[in-house]
Amino acid sequence: MRTNKAYIKQVDAHSAHNYHPLPVVICRGKGVWVWDVEGNKYLDMLSAYSALNQGHCHPKIVKALKNQAGKLSLTSRAFHNDQMGTFLKKLCTLTGYQRALPMNSGAEAVETSIKVARKWGYYKKGVQKHRAQIIVCKNNFHGRTTTIVGFSSEKQYRDGFGPFTSGFTMIPYNDARALEKAITKNTVGFLIEPMQGEGGVIVPDRGYLKACYRICKKHNVLLIDDEIQTGLGRTGKLFASDYERVRPDIIVIGKALSGGLYPISAILCDNRIMDVLKPGDHGSTFGGNPLASAVGIAALDVIIKQRLPERAFKLGNWFMKELKKIESPVIKEVRGKGLLVGVELKKKARPYCEALMKSRILAKETHEMVVRFAPPLIITKKELSWALTRIT
Repeated sequence: MRTNKAYIKQVDAHSAHNYHPLPVVICRGKGVWVWDVEGNKYLDMLSAYSALNQGHCHPKIVKALKNQAGKLSLTSRAFHNDQMGTFLKKLCTLTGYQRALPMNSGAEAVETSIKVARKWGYYKKGVQKHRAQIIVCKNNFHGRTTTIVGFSSEKQYRDGFGPFTSGFTMIPYNDARALEKAITKNTVGFLIEPMQGEGGVIVPDRGYLKACYRICKKHNVLLIDDEIQTGLGRTGKLFASDYERVRPDIIVIGKALSGGLYPISAILCDNRIMDVLKPGDHGSTFGGNPLASAVGIAALDVIIKQRLPERAFKLGNWFMKELKKIESPVIKEVRGKGLLVGVELKKKARPYCEALMKSRILAKETHEMVVRFAPPLIITKKELSWALTRIT
């Protein structure tokens, strides 16, 4: 098999049909570039939904993966390993939180934050058992587990998967008054994305997150910040919440925590929250394994040493300015922060993504009408300029 069509036919014959990818089969990647099985070269403007902030196959992270894979890959949490402590210390030092709990997928980390918030509510806040409520926002995307899709407002994500877990209240996004109105004595947390990536690259009004932070503090409610897609430099800051100078009670991270080489996620919080967990309360066979930890150490080093948040801030501002110069009756709005940019169209975005693919740019539609541009943060201005000539 040497053609895209042949490989796609094989996948269609043997895989569940739960995705609708662009018709290209990638076999190699380096930096911001990828190649398909027919030898065509493309600029990756999606970064695996921001998991590849450090670029494809970053040599430092690949080296760490190879070195550790030859020594020790897994112990489970039944025993200690010599990598996890170093990884968690680096993560906590970088972010300023006292504790981290490592998991694997982003959805696992979100589920973990929900469990921690609920137990904190019962044992620290004094909420009556089995009455805890967590407030979420309309148009959210936090993962695909049954609990998480249960509090989604997207019909397709819920259809056929009930019954769902109770204990969630939905409010409009970008409406701090709605948050305060929804809080009750049983509210233990407010789960929010500082920008809604999958929801169409929605950027809330300036001051919204800070207002939510103050409301949560006023009512003793945990602010749970889902930075799985927006965090680790993507928006031009280490975390998108840094724009508002707020310190969430819990931060949820994943994706770029491994540079795209291994599934790693985590929640971050301080002792006063994390200490509600006792041995046996929560766990993961693979969470914090030595291979993941070694990869995570290297991935964080790349973010720091290559100043990826600063690069995203500078290049993202320039890229958005250039996109806004495009005169097209099809474009409704250009929005974003850093190198997480959405171009909302007046028509369905899928045909434009397919056209970009033919021009050797890989981007993906989100929320039907939006083209999302999220290249690796190592991208250069020259490479972005190359993309702009084809986007326009």
